[in-house]
Amino acid sequence: MARKQRLDPAIFHLPVERMREGYYSDKYFVRARDLLLKDHHRPCVTMQVFGKTHAFLGGIDEAIAILRLCSMDWDEVQVYALFDGDEIAPWETVLLIEGPYDAFAHLETLYLGVLARRTKVGTNTRQVVEAAKPKQVMFFPARHDHWLVQTGDGYAAHIAGAIGVSTDAQASWWGSEGIGTVPHGLIAAYHGDTVLASQKFADLMDPCVGTSLKVARALGERLYGVRIDTAETLVDKSVIPGMGTFKPTGVNPQLVWNVRRALDREGFQHVKIVVSGGFTVEKIRQFEEQDVPVDMYGVGSSLFQGRFDFTADVVRVEGKPCAKVGRSYRPNPRLERVE
Repeated sequence: MARKQRLDPAIFHLPVERMREGYYSDKYFVRARDLLLKDHHRPCVTMQVFGKTHAFLGGIDEAIAILRLCSMDWDEVQVYALFDGDEIAPWETVLLIEGPYDAFAHLETLYLGVLARRTKVGTNTRQVVEAAKPKQVMFFPARHDHWLVQTGDGYAAHIAGAIGVSTDAQASWWGSEGIGTVPHGLIAAYHGDTVLASQKFADLMDPCVGTSLKVARALGERLYGVRIDTAETLVDKSVIPGMGTFKPTGVNPQLVWNVRRALDREGFQHVKIVVSGGFTVEKIRQFEEQDVPVDMYGVGSSLFQGRFDFTADVVRVEGKPCAKVGRSYRPNPRLERVE
């Protein structure tokens, strides 16, 4: 029995016919498939997929959907796989495909690509979530990449433990919606009046230090939290008196402490502090080690950094070993048959 349900392949909205014809695949895979078909040569192969680094697996249900919907004949193929969110070791087999090679040869580019992309996002997000515990993390990198990657990236972040994503597309695969704060552009639309913009937002939408206090006074119990997002090249006025012993630019611990103390002095202990702007695993760890009074982290572009590549190898043909040197068949008892 499977440990949990996999996503319905229909949720991915795959361009099935284009994928079957090889439109998105490396050309040599398409030519290999075409040659086998023309030669009526249908060897049964075992294809083994693995990554080379420790990671948290993402994109596996999407990869399975590609194989199920875009192979020449799904009934001829047997697939064994881990689950999205599984922690994986270097060289561990995450996906095993068995069947006539021509049935799925044209899909290698596609399933390796989604595994690489979603695993990168999921692993980076999991590392940030672990660094911030027990604080919450919001997934805010949508503006740093092409809009077409949002749906799968959002799901990878959700599986990795992010409590919210910023767009409805990112939340669509599990039936939720995006969340967010008041953008700088809205404040600009009200001629730079943060208090007025926040009041309008609270009144008309569904339910730094000096500015945070003014907003708290204006909104009272309706204010959930304030977001500190000072640019990394700027210094907030509140930290100037204490400069000399810390890096004063951007969102720094002293600035957060200044906001927290100011809110508490006026009875706004319920108001949360959200920080964003340039946060990485390392910066979050530094804040947590110093017990900076942050309630929530908004993390963006750092979640797209790094590489988590996957490789696929034919390791058996007609049940007999047939692999490149160093790429022998590695059974994995954690794999589960995909029905």
